[in-house]
Amino acid sequence: MSRKTDYHMTPDEFRAYGRQVVDWIADYYEWVESKPVLPGIEPGEIRAGLPEHPPEQGEAFEHILADVDRLIMPGLTHWQSPNFMAYFPSNVSFPSILGEMMAAGMGQQGMVWKTSPAATELETHVMEWLVDLLDLPAAWKSNGVIQDTASSATLCALLAARERVTGGEGNRSGVPGSLVAYTSDQAHSSIQKAARIAGIGDERMRLIPTDGHMRIDAAALQAAIRADRAAGLTPFFVCAAVGTTASMAVDPVREVVRVADGCWVHVDAAMAGTAALCPEFRWIHDGLEEADSYCFNPHKWMFTNFDCNAFWVRDRKALLDALSILPEYLRTAEHESGAAIDYRDWQIPLGRRFRALKLWFVLRHYGAEGLRHHVREHVRLAESFEAKVKAHRDFDLVVPRNLNLVCLTHRRGDAFTERLLHAVNDTGRLYLSHAKLRGRFTIRVSIGGRDQQQRHVDMAWNLIEQTARSLSG
Repeated sequence: MSRKTDYHMTPDEFRAYGRQVVDWIADYYEWVESKPVLPGIEPGEIRAGLPEHPPEQGEAFEHILADVDRLIMPGLTHWQSPNFMAYFPSNVSFPSILGEMMAAGMGQQGMVWKTSPAATELETHVMEWLVDLLDLPAAWKSNGVIQDTASSATLCALLAARERVTGGEGNRSGVPGSLVAYTSDQAHSSIQKAARIAGIGDERMRLIPTDGHMRIDAAALQAAIRADRAAGLTPFFVCAAVGTTASMAVDPVREVVRVADGCWVHVDAAMAGTAALCPEFRWIHDGLEEADSYCFNPHKWMFTNFDCNAFWVRDRKALLDALSILPEYLRTAEHESGAAIDYRDWQIPLGRRFRALKLWFVLRHYGAEGLRHHVREHVRLAESFEAKVKAHRDFDLVVPRNLNLVCLTHRRGDAFTERLLHAVNDTGRLYLSHAKLRGRFTIRVSIGGRDQQQRHVDMAWNLIEQTARSLSG
């Protein structure tokens, strides 16, 4: 490679290599289905193929791109394969990729309105669009912000709740030792992590038992709150799950709010929230209008590549009181006048990526009609898979299907079901994950990938059923 005095890639070189990268991405989606979903490597193999020391001189981009195929590709788990049915989807779409590329090229840092008016105002606008699309409480309009993940949204909600109940004392002089938070024993681990970060700790994070449908037991929650108040403690935060990770269980939000006794109620709908695009699935949000905050991840089921979490609060003042710090170098006339939003006050970090652009691209490309089509189709595919499980004498549904997640187990017991899961994954043709539900080892079949069709779901069932017969001897 010829040396340049400034070492930069030229605009003409960028155009040429950029076309190669776009072609590579497009090609990837054309052949990813044919590849094993899981990489067949051992820990340390990728690093063993990388040079020990960084290069002293820059390398030709052709060599870098070739090494993506040679060194990186063998270590990828293909989340975008239609045969990936583990965890929950982390969907990507071409409009979203293009929006992410443009945002990267613009290099915006949207910490305050003045540092990127377009990034700030587009974010406000698409968050209002989402309120309409999901039929969220109208009062939440202009109270939304894009976070990186639901984990950050939960932490922000918990900090706002902490400062509301203490009148700001948690920030001024430390976290009172009497504060208690609550969630279900099926809720995401990020709620417990948020309690640790916020100074609440594991001992004052109550994990409430669930009912037969794996939903938080509202009566048990009420009893726990009353017991803690009687003991001189201060209940202040409840997190309800709309779509738990293990089983997609939907907590009864209305009942949770009723028994929360003044606690801040945060609703985590990270995966399931997208379903509310469809009127027939909006039952998942029953009671949401009484909650204090809510979040869901467009980067799961709404074709917006990671990371992108939509977070709303009923009262933005509580959030700003908890997180706002205003050094002189961040003061602007727009902030002082109240004419503009500075989203740095709505999140943990100062810096902000232009995430709204990719979400805007997705919403405009698919439209509400296109997004609803895919949600409905994924639920239909899950229904067809569920029907096969119900009809087979050797398999049980551990819990009824919720939306696009099916949880099953083999009647020969936990050890056999676990062997079955590993055997299926070892084929490379499918990737599934597991959970423990009602004390049983459970295989989760999560449907929602961008390119999943009936044939992929049928293949998954046939592979599971045939592998089980083979293991049975």
